[in-house]
Amino acid sequence: MPPKGRRPRSPGRPGGGDVRSSRPGTSRSHPSRSPRPPAGRLVGLLLVLLLGFSGIVVRLALLQVKDAAAFQAMARNQRVRELTLLASRGSIFDRSGDELAMSLPATAVFADPRLVRNPASEASIIAATLHLDTGTIEAALTGPGRFVYLARGVDPVRADGLQRRHLTGIGFLDETRRFYPAGDLAPQVLGFVGVDGTGLAGLELQYQALLAGHPGHEVVEEDPSGTLIPQGVNSDDPPVPGDDLLLSIDRQVQYRAQEALAAAVKSNGAKGGTIIVMDPHSGDVLAMASSPWFNPNDVRQATQDSIRNRAVTDAYEPGSVNKVITASAAVESGAMRLDQRLSVPDSYRMYTHVFHDAHSHPTEQMTLGDIIAYSSNVGAIEVAHLLGMDRFASYLYRFGLAKRTGLGFPGESPGILPPTSQWSGTSMGTIPIGQGIAVTPLQMACVYATIANDGVWVQPRLVDGTVGPDGTVTDAPAPDTHRVVSIATARAVARMLGYAVDVGTGTEAQIPGFWVAGKTGTARKILANGTGYSTKYIASFIGFTPASRPALVVAAVLDEPATVYGGVAAAPLFRDVARFALARLRVAPAPRLPTPPHAVSTT
Repeated sequence: MPPKGRRPRSPGRPGGGDVRSSRPGTSRSHPSRSPRPPAGRLVGLLLVLLLGFSGIVVRLALLQVKDAAAFQAMARNQRVRELTLLASRGSIFDRSGDELAMSLPATAVFADPRLVRNPASEASIIAATLHLDTGTIEAALTGPGRFVYLARGVDPVRADGLQRRHLTGIGFLDETRRFYPAGDLAPQVLGFVGVDGTGLAGLELQYQALLAGHPGHEVVEEDPSGTLIPQGVNSDDPPVPGDDLLLSIDRQVQYRAQEALAAAVKSNGAKGGTIIVMDPHSGDVLAMASSPWFNPNDVRQATQDSIRNRAVTDAYEPGSVNKVITASAAVESGAMRLDQRLSVPDSYRMYTHVFHDAHSHPTEQMTLGDIIAYSSNVGAIEVAHLLGMDRFASYLYRFGLAKRTGLGFPGESPGILPPTSQWSGTSMGTIPIGQGIAVTPLQMACVYATIANDGVWVQPRLVDGTVGPDGTVTDAPAPDTHRVVSIATARAVARMLGYAVDVGTGTEAQIPGFWVAGKTGTARKILANGTGYSTKYIASFIGFTPASRPALVVAAVLDEPATVYGGVAAAPLFRDVARFALARLRVAPAPRLPTPPHAVSTT
């Protein structure tokens, strides 16, 4: 036995060395295991994983929450297209129901440049088919965006031929184009529309909101190739057609008025002219035109002068036709009796200016009827002095000068009438004979309509009513009216105007079978710089017929006629238009007006 307290050696070990046993707290390597990594590396790896995961979570949160709406809109824009559906524009009719403006079916050709595969080839085909410029079309096909119009208002037959070519990226929309079946009839009144169907002038502009209606919208969903997705978004909000306009214009009277105006401009060597026919009781304008005019079906050929409705937009010095206001004021105010006579020489000095009558004559005794009939400038000035400046000016305003007529036509001029505080020393000489002020032809036509309507001014109008999409007819509001002079005064002045046509300066306005009342006007035009008068004239004749029972008023104005005088140039134009209008409206003759008191011999 080994000695007590000693352990025996393990056999088989040289030197009898002891085998060391594992003890708690000691390490011992094992030949089959790799070394374990330090704890710090594990912690670092864990942090990296946590940061990466957190970044993913944050990014997902941004995409799914914060940016969700933006990406949804982006995706929608890639596949959803919203198109505006234009409403059918309302038609315009004359007083008899004949169409003057209408909308015809047409096609709009558009492109999605993103889908166009061969811009040069497609541009060549489109340009040849639609008669357009190839370079312009190619530029549109290669431009930015997803929608561009290539042509508007294309004839449906021509558009159908292009559609059968099946060009990629090219689309077609139904629309309308404006058409004026009467061509150049009343073009300045009707106006015209732009390529997008919006009114740009005349009644087309004035009544744009009524005529245009309300556009609709169509939303469709398509795949990247432009093919509609059957189950995708597809909604349709149909457009509401515009209202129709019922005009006061009579197509046949308008045609004859333009025909006569063109002939008068040519025969008198005039620069242009204006003609107005109206009903003095209702204010309805039956015809209105200015020469030169244009064809609204081809506005590109029109000039700015031909587009302008001079009857409403242009103011001119009226000349002697303004004497009707001077006479009316004298009678209404009692400043001069009808049988009272004034000593009238052929010239009158006022400060530094000398006024003359048109023709030399010895001093004559003239009644108010004589002064109007023979268009005496000196006599009219003497009458105005009997009135006084303030009283005379008040009647100018009562008859509607210096303010718009209320027609509402785009660009209407109020004319020019300085306040009395700005009148010069010679204003009481110039204004009574129609110089130093400016009026529109329509304003002066309303002055004569007031006399024809027994002294009541009536607001003129071109539109009698509208027709809604459902066929409902709405009459235009009643025109504004106000009394200017008494019935007795209006009829006394009408007698003077009838006398002027019978024996005075307006004899060329006589119509066989009908009595006419009216007045001539011859006024020098002011220079373009406004510093004086030119050697050019505006000749006019404004009157009404039948004189004792007026049915219509006609204002005839010629710009720069070679024949100069209103009685020579404009009175025959009045006669031709009025005679046709009387027959068209089936107006019966009426008795002759009594001759006013007069003193000048007619022999």
